[in-house]
Amino acid sequence: MVKKTSTRLADGRELIYYDLRDDAVRDAADRRPLERTVTTSEIRHDELLGDRVAVASHRQGRTYLPPADQCPLCPSQGERLSEIPDSSYDVVVFENRFPSLAGGVGRCEVVCFTSDHSVSFADLTEEQAGLVLDAWTDRTAELSQLPAVEQVFCFENRGQEIGVTLGHPHGQIYAYPFTAPRTALMLRSLAAHKEATGGENLFDAVLERELAGERVVLESDHWVAFVPYAAHWPYEVHLYPRRRVPDLLALDDAARAEFPEVYLELLRRFDRIFGEGEPPTPYIAAWHQAPFGSLAEFEGVNRDDFALHLELFTIRRTSGKLKFLAGSESGMNVFINDVPPEAAARRLREVASS
Repeated sequence: MVKKTSTRLADGRELIYYDLRDDAVRDAADRRPLERTVTTSEIRHDELLGDRVAVASHRQGRTYLPPADQCPLCPSQGERLSEIPDSSYDVVVFENRFPSLAGGVGRCEVVCFTSDHSVSFADLTEEQAGLVLDAWTDRTAELSQLPAVEQVFCFENRGQEIGVTLGHPHGQIYAYPFTAPRTALMLRSLAAHKEATGGENLFDAVLERELAGERVVLESDHWVAFVPYAAHWPYEVHLYPRRRVPDLLALDDAARAEFPEVYLELLRRFDRIFGEGEPPTPYIAAWHQAPFGSLAEFEGVNRDDFALHLELFTIRRTSGKLKFLAGSESGMNVFINDVPPEAAARRLREVASS
């Protein structure tokens, strides 16, 4: 049973505690003298590419790599006051103080996975990881009801190489007022395949093909993880529920119960890719969910055609070396991968927990 407690920070932003114990009491007030956050987010449309760009100049002043004893995501202790007023927490979600999307053009939230500053997601227990899944699901449900929101994106960036500016184990949730360009590409491919094959679902076809191949990393009763045939990144894994569902809300109890074990195993393997003694592997973990807005432009496709999945990848290509987006990738969006997907899958099987 998850207990949810919603409160407000001193500047009016919402903060929500998710607790494993139903007798948890969360009544600590934010004692900081904060003024209301002023944001200047604007969404601009690129007419040539069809992309949307968020312009958010207020983010220039966001907190950047503070020392551990000044971390704003640790719980408040005595007179050291942080974004979390209570002295401990299980999982907490709050509105970002420096949001990329705000002011009627979406919403950005921070998800703190644990109050322990010294760990990462891979160090969580299965019970803790399950609570994070509950928080992601609950926020997806809540944010999807906001009038301006069309898509909810839950993700984690880990490592300074990725661009993380706070060392505490945390992720973010973006509630976009549009369908993200990457999702739109998937939906167009989905529509084209459905028309060309007389109704076959492209996600189902991809999963069936991968299950029969050599790039499967791990399987369970309800989840499948594989390195995709055309992986963009040196080590990239896609995690799918075996039963196609459009979003986190539609996962059944069995898949939800099994997720923590599977996901934690994947993260732990990522930290073993490059051998003992290597620093933690930087990664991005991104949930892809069906948009909640209209799909009219994707003819013949509905929400149930989309397949919820998580994409996990690292920009580290080998020990001490990163995969930089150079001319072809940044200039033309044509990726060049130095690690064959089959070799990446083989390595991720080799480093399985014993």
